Amino acid sequence: MAVFHTPVMVREVITSLRCRAGTITVDGTVGGGGHAEAILLNTAPDGLLIGIDADGDALREAEKRLAPFGDRKILVRGNFADMDAILAERNIGNVDGILLDLGVSSHQLDTADRGFSFSMDATLDMRMDRSRGRSAYDLIHTLPGEELERIIRDYGEERMARRIARSIVETRKHSPVGTTADLASLVIRAVPHKAERQRIHPATRTFQALRIAVNNELTCLHRAVTSGTKRLTPGGRFAVISYHSLEDRIVKNAFRAGERGCICPSDLPVCVCGLKPTLRVLTRKPDIPGEAEIHDNPRSRSAKLRTAERI
Repeated sequence: MAVFHTPVMVREVITSLRCRAGTITVDGTVGGGGHAEAILLNTAPDGLLIGIDADGDALREAEKRLAPFGDRKILVRGNFADMDAILAERNIGNVDGILLDLGVSSHQLDTADRGFSFSMDATLDMRMDRSRGRSAYDLIHTLPGEELERIIRDYGEERMARRIARSIVETRKHSPVGTTADLASLVIRAVPHKAERQRIHPATRTFQALRIAVNNELTCLHRAVTSGTKRLTPGGRFAVISYHSLEDRIVKNAFRAGERGCICPSDLPVCVCGLKPTLRVLTRKPDIPGEAEIHDNPRSRSAKLRTAERI
């Protein structure tokens, strides 16, 4: 079988989730089934896995890879933000572990017509679920310049967001920005030469920003952490692998808020909100891949794993 996607930090994930026989685990980004396979092996003989993914290609690959596990796995096409409803529809109550791997899969990056990468020329799409929603092409050609600037600045953390947004607006007046190569070239032309000389390609942050906007990724992540925490059994573990600072910040803050509980102002003498701690943070600093893994899989280099436990 050709490698659909190489999962990152597999040993660390298994340890973080404290996989053991008989447990129920949600893999909210099942992808090609790499993490899911390891979880099922480590929860044998009777552990159950619910694998969720918005990408139909990923689910078809996961179905093949996980076929030997029979009815110990349930695969669902959907968004991990809807985890609560997905579990309720299948009469599944609380679970023992939840994993979210927030990266774009190798398959998505390496399949030209998905439009995630500027390394191959293709139509600008970037949808995880190609059956619904607006594509990156749609956003580029319909959003006002101010909104494009906000997306590129806030989601891409791009200092040249205004220049790039203005260039998009001017270009689309007379010709479409139709492909990944079109957009990448536009960004290169828009940024000053000094800014262009950086470790990453000048278009990297713009592509990241559009992908996040197309898939509403940050809102979905916040919903998933909030609703998923409520579904964990006491002692259950929530593990999230993120790949850029925006995602990592959301996870870190959500876990810390769950650990803190009370949201009353510090100058109040007693708590009036009534919120109790629900989580114990297990990773004050995120786990990261080792040198050997980064050497074997360079795409893992930016991965950060954070884990919290339900109390």
